[in-house]
Amino acid sequence: MMDPDSGAKPPEGGASAAARGEERSSRRRKAKRSGKRRDAAPVIHSGQAASAVPAGRSQTQETGQPARKRKRRRARSAGNSPPAPAVDAAAGAGNRAQARPNGESPPSAGKSRNRRKKNRGGRGLQGRPLAPAKTPPNVAKAPVAPAAASASAGDARNRSGGEASASDTRAEKHAYVNDLYAALDLGTNNCRLLIAQPTRPGQFRVVDAFSRIVRLGEGLGMSRSLSPDAMDRAVDALRICAAKLSNRPIRRMRLIATEACRAAENGEEFLDRVTAETGLKLEIIDRETEARLAVSGCSSLVGREARSVVLFDIGGGSSEIAVIRIGDSRSSRLANHITHWTSLPVGVVTLSERHGGRDVTPEVFAGMVAEVEGMLANFDCPPLGPLRRPGAEDFHLIGTSGTVTTLAGVHLDLPRYDRRKVDGLWLTDAEVSAMQAKLLSWDFAGRAANPCIGPDRADLVLAGCAILEAIRRRWPSPRMRVADRGLREGLLTDMMADDGVWRRVRQRRPGTGGHDEAGARR
Repeated sequence: MMDPDSGAKPPEGGASAAARGEERSSRRRKAKRSGKRRDAAPVIHSGQAASAVPAGRSQTQETGQPARKRKRRRARSAGNSPPAPAVDAAAGAGNRAQARPNGESPPSAGKSRNRRKKNRGGRGLQGRPLAPAKTPPNVAKAPVAPAAASASAGDARNRSGGEASASDTRAEKHAYVNDLYAALDLGTNNCRLLIAQPTRPGQFRVVDAFSRIVRLGEGLGMSRSLSPDAMDRAVDALRICAAKLSNRPIRRMRLIATEACRAAENGEEFLDRVTAETGLKLEIIDRETEARLAVSGCSSLVGREARSVVLFDIGGGSSEIAVIRIGDSRSSRLANHITHWTSLPVGVVTLSERHGGRDVTPEVFAGMVAEVEGMLANFDCPPLGPLRRPGAEDFHLIGTSGTVTTLAGVHLDLPRYDRRKVDGLWLTDAEVSAMQAKLLSWDFAGRAANPCIGPDRADLVLAGCAILEAIRRRWPSPRMRVADRGLREGLLTDMMADDGVWRRVRQRRPGTGGHDEAGARR
């Protein structure tokens, strides 16, 4: 039997593959692949017809049968096409018997198979039916039959040792896309709620939000108890939060209360009332947890170049400060780098009540700063000098509170507060000093008229500036970054990270130590 890839013409009556066609380009490619000339004489094996087809004549001229395209022969060999019509079957059977005595194949058959494998490998089709080198234009791929698709999926599962297919892995990876997480922070001054959906590693999209000034800690410094009016305001705000939470399928939520409920003698009784009237069960967190959550919420604002950071959260009844030393190796959770922290029992509400927040003179402001400096003097924290490199911007402050966001809004001269322009803003030390001096020069009416302050914060903003000034004196820094984020963002980040929603799922192969790679900066 002749070599089907030799480029020669088939003998008369032989059961052999026909040429691809009469196009000269196809014959040229075939002759080039086999290393023979197109007009070379055919190789005649023993047992074949005595009269060979002269060179240069086509099969159609000699046998009268239409030439079958080569791709049909190859497809037939894979079992994808019906058998070709018989041409002199008796002669073909005799030729095959003589060409392969005792069932053995001639040497040319093995060589042709090797050549076909080589050609397939060159086109990346090893082990699959040989296809044309180029796909004709404007021809769509044939759809896969359902049965074949099922078989292929079963083979893939068998090859992977019974594990899920690639599509299942992708579905598992993105299974969290529609999950909602909720975080509520009931502070001394504000009641805040965030409902969010995880997106890219370390980030989420806010679906719903709520914030209201309730002043739960009003009068707490004098009476040590929550007043009935303050509790009523907080319960009204929490009813709105409960309605928002009940209208959405929340996968996981965490509801916390901070300094006002921590310090009040009737804090637990108030939370029992909240559960009875709204159905929300809040937990009182300690000060260390509050500091860690603030760091988790602001972790994305700490650049890779930073080696040490002082992060502070000026609240209504307390102020949390965390000293972060990153060094050369950074953990996926920035809170793991907290070396020292403190919680000052003073906030914008308590400090303004003690010193007065409406009419603040430079002398009153200096007295507030001195009080906070005295509290910081008791904070035992080594200096940050050993980790700081001369001339490098590897240390800075991060402020997450209404005080620093208000300063940023006044600095930008915004017609109304815009979180997108404030969050992540850098302020130099000179700019912070200038904004504090401007606010101190305004009276109460002037502060209330500013769209970034308003009447609700006009009596609190200078108390916050006094706390900020004491922190800046303790840790001088050429720049400060503003963070319009805090405990709620820290709660959401921790819950999503604990659930592994940002983890990159990798399919394990049999016999390998596959593992999941965390893709979130936690």
